[in-house]
Parts: sequence; C-alpha cells; structure tokens
Amino acid sequence: MPSKMPGSPTPSAPTRRKIRVVLIKPSKYDDDGYVIRYFRGVLPSNTLACLASLTRDVAERKLLGEEVEIEVELYDDTVQKLPVQRIIDSQRLPERRTVIALAGVQSNQFPRAVDLARRFRAGGLQVLIGGFHVSGMLALSPVVTPDIQELLDLGVTVVKGEVEDTWGELLADADADRLQPLYDFMDCKPDLTHKPIPMVDGKYLKKFIVSNFGTIDCSRGCPFNCSFCTIINVQGKKMRVRAAETMIDTLRENYHRRKLYFYFFTDDNFARNTNWRKIFEGLTKLREEEGIPIQFMMQVDTQSHKIDDFVPMAARAGCSQVFIGMESINPQNLKAAGKLQNKADDYKNLISAWHDAKVATHVAYIFGFPFDTPESLRGDVRRLQDELRVEQASFFMLTPIPGSQDHAGMVARGEELHPDLNDYDSFHETIKHPNFKPGELAASYREAWRNFYSFDYMKEVLAHANPENYWNIFCDFLWYKNSALIEGGHPMLSGFFRMKDRADRRPGRAVESRWKHLCRRTREVAHLLRNWTSLLLEMEELWLQTRIRSDAEVRLRFEIENLRKQLNRNLHAAELQLAHMRARLQFPELRVPSKLALAFRDLNFDMAKRLTYSRADLKSFWRRRRRLKTLLAHPYETAVHLLKDVQLFLLFMRDMARA
Repeated sequence: MPSKMPGSPTPSAPTRRKIRVVLIKPSKYDDDGYVIRYFRGVLPSNTLACLASLTRDVAERKLLGEEVEIEVELYDDTVQKLPVQRIIDSQRLPERRTVIALAGVQSNQFPRAVDLARRFRAGGLQVLIGGFHVSGMLALSPVVTPDIQELLDLGVTVVKGEVEDTWGELLADADADRLQPLYDFMDCKPDLTHKPIPMVDGKYLKKFIVSNFGTIDCSRGCPFNCSFCTIINVQGKKMRVRAAETMIDTLRENYHRRKLYFYFFTDDNFARNTNWRKIFEGLTKLREEEGIPIQFMMQVDTQSHKIDDFVPMAARAGCSQVFIGMESINPQNLKAAGKLQNKADDYKNLISAWHDAKVATHVAYIFGFPFDTPESLRGDVRRLQDELRVEQASFFMLTPIPGSQDHAGMVARGEELHPDLNDYDSFHETIKHPNFKPGELAASYREAWRNFYSFDYMKEVLAHANPENYWNIFCDFLWYKNSALIEGGHPMLSGFFRMKDRADRRPGRAVESRWKHLCRRTREVAHLLRNWTSLLLEMEELWLQTRIRSDAEVRLRFEIENLRKQLNRNLHAAELQLAHMRARLQFPELRVPSKLALAFRDLNFDMAKRLTYSRADLKSFWRRRRRLKTLLAHPYETAVHLLKDVQLFLLFMRDMARA
C-alpha cells in the first residue's frame, strides 16, 4: 500500500446534506372562508401514503447520492393545523433543504393549495403541485389555463401525471435547485406491478376516528367513458395493476405491525383489476389460514355481478361492502352521461347478487343530469329504498370538474362556468339546470339525504342486515348522518367536530376579533352539541330496536312478557326471578341475577339489555316534564328515569365500542 506523501492534504469525507420532503394534502374552505378541518377524520389520504412510500424508496436506494439524507413528513390539512412558519424555518441552506409537495390536489382544494403555495414561496421554499386538477386541466386544454399560469408565475413547479417512475428525478432536481416550471409525465404512465406499495403511517392514522382503517390502491384507470369523470383523462382507460403477492405481503405486514385490518380499496373500478382473482385468493388465505381478520370495501361497476366467481370470491375474501357507480335510474340520463355500461333494468339483479353473498351495497347517485326534475329525484330516492333496497347511498350534484369531458365541452361551447373552484366539490350547486330554479337542485340534494337516512329506513336495513355486517352499517349511518345533516359536508370529505382557526381564513375574508370569534364558536359548538345529543339518542333507539339478540334473550323476553300479560302490571323482583327460571329450562346459560340485582334492576346493565327494546317510555317521560319546575316536583321519578337513560346510553356506547 503506498504511503501518504508528507505535506499532502487529508481527504475529507463528503459533507452530509439533508433534504426534507414535506408532503401536504390540502383541504378546502367552507362558505365562510374557514379551512375545513376536523378533530378526527374518517378517510386517510392514499395519495400521501403513495408519495411517502416513493420518498422512502428513493432514500433507501440512495438515488440522490450517499451523502444525501432524505426525511419525509406528512401533513393532512383536513385533520392537522399546518405549521407553515416552522416548515419555512426548517430550511437552512446549504446543509438542509426543504421541499414542499402539494399532493393529490382536487379542483375544490385548488384555491387552498394556491394560497399555501404562495406562503411557502414567499418563505423561499421550492414547491411542487400535482393531482387531478392540474393534470386534468392540462390534459384537456390546448393551452396553459390562467389558474395554472398563476402558479407558474409564483415559481411553483406543476407536475402533470403520475410520478412512480420519476419521483427520484424530481427530488434530485429539487436538491440541485434546478426544478423546471412544468413536468409532463401524462404519456409515461407507470407500470405499477412492482412499484412501492402505499404504506400507512402510524402517527398519521392517530388523527382519524378509527386507527385500524386504511386506504390502498390496487390498480389505476378505468375502461369506460363517463362524461363527468376525470379518471379516464388523467389515469387512462388501460388498467394498470399492482402485483397481488406484494399487496398481500403489505396487508399482512400492516396487520402484524399496526393491527390494521380494514381497508378501502380506492381503485376507481376494482372489478376491472386483472389481478382480482389472485388478490381475493390471497386475502382468503390470510383470513382462513393465518387468522388475520381482513375486511374491505371496494368500488365496482354495475356489471361486476356478471363476472364469473367475482361476487362469491369477494365475500369469502372479506368484502363487507361494495361502492357501486349507479349514478342514475333513468336510462336517458345514463345515455346522456356516456355511462352505457349501466343498465337500469338490471339493477335489481346487481343488488340481489351482492345481497345473496351477504355483502352490503352502497350506491353513488348524481343529481343534475339533463332529465332530472325535483319530482323525479324524489321518486328515485324512494326507488332506491323500496325497489332496490340498497343499504347506503352517497348523493352528489353534477359538477363540471376540470379534466372531465363535461367541463371541456362547456369550455368549447363558451358556456358560463361557475367562477369559484372551491365549490367544485359535488355538494355545491355549480350548474344552471333548465328543470331547476336557482338553489332548487341543492335543496333536492339536501332533501335526499334526509329522506334516505330516515329512522324508518335505517331500521329496515339493520333489521335485515347480515349479523357480521351489522355494526359496519350502523357506524356508517352514524358517520353519514353526522356529516351530511349536522356538519353540512359530504361524508367522504368530512370528519368529526369541526375545528376553526380564527386567523387561518381565506384571503379576502376579514379575520375576526378574538371576542367575536369566541362568540361565534360558542354558538356553533352549542348547536353542534345539541344536534349530536339528538343524533346519539336516535341511534341509541335504532340500536335498541334492531340489535341482534340471542335465542336465550328472546326466550327470556317472552317469559317476562307472558307474566306481565297474566298479571296485567309490571313485575316484582320475585316474579322476574320466576321468569328467569322458566327461561333457564331451555337455555341454561342464562344467569339468574341476585335478589339485590333484581331489586335494583334499573341499575343493572345486563338486565336493561335484556328487557329494553325501545326508549319510547323514557322519551315520553322527558316530553311530559320539560320544565325544570316539573322535574323538581317529582324527584324520585326524575332520578329513576335519569339513571335508566344513563345506563342505556352507557350500554349503547359499550356495545358500539366492542364492535
């Protein structure tokens, strides 16, 4: 080995540098200009998971060089307050560079994304933006549109298309401070077979109401031609799928690491995933051979029931619910929307096929097609209930979303477009319809939520639900009624308990004084709590009338009611014990309560559960004694009924928590 020459310089190790990749999923503004953010969300962002996995893959493969350390940080604007200034301050050139990626930006989120981009650019950070809005606009527009030109003028890098093949290239350009204004990957759609799988982030999932629930895309693209859809113009008509083996390995790892076992497969149409059979077989093995209780819901088309083995294999693999793009019952509307694959006269067979497999059905239904009227939409909702008997429906207002043929057609014809992209969320009225007066389409939309999710229909659905699916449907009802009828947003974009940052308001809206904002929020929270109380009592009554009862409990109820009819009065403790003894002759597992428990049966949870089928008597009592003076005049009755109400509510919450 040659010796070092005297006086020669000592070679220094390469200087370590860090690049911090901050992935942000923007929210949108409400009608008052506040950012829509919730204390707890419901649906985690699959886009964030995808980009986080791609970033970690770049880091592990050292694509930016051995001397570069890559950090990744996730923020979901719908459930987290963004520490904008702290993120800006994290950049300390030259040893540390921070790059912002505004991910998966939809049209209704675009105004919020632009405002964030402006703040980060003012702080000297490099900013990239991608997602369906910029990709869709650039895909169907022959020129750069003004909204995207505004971003380019700010120095924001616009990314058109998917980045699985090019994410390392983008980060390398960001690291070298040579990001281009526009990257166009639309014609280079990646083969997803062996690309990194979206991996859940444990810290991120804590921001959501259920920690064992995740989202994942198994494929991209859709072969159909719906005029209102952006998928076909952004992700293409050719289906691209992930390897089934990799998918199964990921789901297994997620369960063992984080006990994650319920998924929403976000594929626009899982029924056209060419690997569906292999995926179902792998999921079945996880469930039956490894004891992993995988469950999932997926999106399918209206022809899915005609695919050989698809429905029964899905059920065996753990599918508890299918989301079906039904869109309309009217064949004329389907033809106008280019949804020729939907056959309205075959819908009954479609729903029956899934019901026969004990899988719940959830249909997407759009208001605002050419042949809709207020009366026809009202009738459509009734048909969904009475004829098709679907468990759930998600309603949307037809919206000319950029990237769809509907939007491109309006632009080509020179028709007036709704000016505020913030309203392009499918629950704001953005089109002028000849059959509806201004505001009437929105009114029909809100009426549909109230009518479909009525107590009577929810009761009917749960009474006939597959016992294994009871609590899934029940919790969906709670989620949907809270979102659509209390929070005032679409369930798929909503969460639980709105948070409103006083200062984080849309530019152009005045920031309220602390006192005025406190008064506003106090009124809003008080109104919210009243509505929540009413909703929870309604759901408690729904649970009491529909909950699954064992044969032993039914027999006990029969014996008690039989004695009551014979004696024509409420039963004493000894008589209740007699009913228990009779029931035990057929069902020995029934425990005989102690005399003390019988004497204080109003406080005994198990007894309450066995004897209570409704809280109608409690509701009647509180109605008769609304005034505080009346309640105080009957302290014993008031105390007993209050304890009854509390115990039933605790029982209800206990059962729901166990589900």
